[in-house]
Amino acid sequence: MKQNITLSIEKELLKKAKLMAAKKETSVTKLLTEQLAKIVSEDDQYDFAKRRALAILRKGFHLGGRIIAKREELHERR
Repeated sequence: MKQNITLSIEKELLKKAKLMAAKKETSVTKLLTEQLAKIVSEDDQYDFAKRRALAILRKGFHLGGRIIAKREELHERR
């Protein structure tokens, strides 16, 4: 479903946007829609990557080797 919105932008910016749209044989609306969709998509991808990275960090990494002593033994005060 589409929804109309009202924007308030500088006249010079609108003029340049119209010229750009004409060069690309499209409309200012389509240019704005594509750019907004790109921004939202990139934000979604960032959020997904962040959640995935945090999940990996929570799980931790096995760097090889074996644990041969207990933590308490290693940090025992003498």
